[in-house]
Amino acid sequence: MDPIAIRDEMPALENGVYCNWGAGGPSPRRVVEAGEAALEHHEYDAPRGDGMYAAALEGFEEARTAVADLLGAAPTEIALTESTTDGINRVASALSWDETDVVVRTDLEHAAGILPWQRLERERGIDVRVLETTAGRLDLEDVKAVASEATLFCVSSLTWSHGTRLPIADLVDVAHDEDALVLVDAVQEPGQVPVDVEEWGADFVVGAGHKWLCGPFGSGFLYVREGVESGLAPASIGYRSVQDATAAEYVYAPGAARFEVGTSSPTPYAGLREAIELIEAIGVERIERRIESLTNRFKAGVTDERLLSPREFESGLVTVTADDPEATVERLAENEIVVRSLPYPEAVRVSLHAFNTEDDVDAVLEALEDEPSSGNRA
Repeated sequence: MDPIAIRDEMPALENGVYCNWGAGGPSPRRVVEAGEAALEHHEYDAPRGDGMYAAALEGFEEARTAVADLLGAAPTEIALTESTTDGINRVASALSWDETDVVVRTDLEHAAGILPWQRLERERGIDVRVLETTAGRLDLEDVKAVASEATLFCVSSLTWSHGTRLPIADLVDVAHDEDALVLVDAVQEPGQVPVDVEEWGADFVVGAGHKWLCGPFGSGFLYVREGVESGLAPASIGYRSVQDATAAEYVYAPGAARFEVGTSSPTPYAGLREAIELIEAIGVERIERRIESLTNRFKAGVTDERLLSPREFESGLVTVTADDPEATVERLAENEIVVRSLPYPEAVRVSLHAFNTEDDVDAVLEALEDEPSSGNRA
């Protein structure tokens, strides 16, 4: 299946140039229609059939299977969440913390990978340590230096700031040698590059469908490596968390299910399932090759002084300097070009998906030509 052919199914791409997939990926009509169909079935047909709860649970199971296949996991290792932030918070709430615990993150984390630990620092007295990076790169020697004291590492597999890939499998090896847990924010990977959580070996992996997978908002997921859930008690509990909700003494459901809670809409997960099916029909490897071609074209038009991302391909996220990033984003928006500014480094990020065209790339380059170069290479 040709990804360009899918453009005709994306109303958001009918006018202007959209290059902000790293923030949110507009859904094709078939994804929205799948969500609508699930909602209609749930509200119109299920009450007179097997029931609304049964219909929802069946949809959840189908979504878990789709996510598991995409990530190289087992369905029992997948919990459905609302977002990446939601997934991180569910993990953060499940461990017993005190002032002896140390959480290590990088200085490249999104707010989702910062705020939950700041709260625990304030409320439980944990020690949060920040690994400094250079140009989006993490030095494994810095990881080794703190691993023996770490309770948990929280790191992104693909940085939202530079589009660089971090050495997750190597980091996990270092952490596990010292009995530390690893939580990976992988939201920038599924849908644009292949993901294999078994290869990483991480304990937890969080993501969501509303970026490169082009799924709906509210379609998040959490991978919990088999066996890691034992002994963890999430802050919230409900009938989806346990084996028998009516038992005198509750017993958590096996696998990642203990991280799910209760009633939620089947709509976003039906859309997520359809989005994953579409991505797999196109082929993730094919998508990655096209993204590489488009980003190479874009980088060829950007000087070394302005390019903050690697010149060699790593992802569809490309960051360039700008003297006034917010003003640049507004100026491009006036020309119907959608990109985004970053708080750190202060820069503009252009994210290109396989559904973009060469004309899109050229339009962004042309719009950036008048932007004065900046010395900011934070």
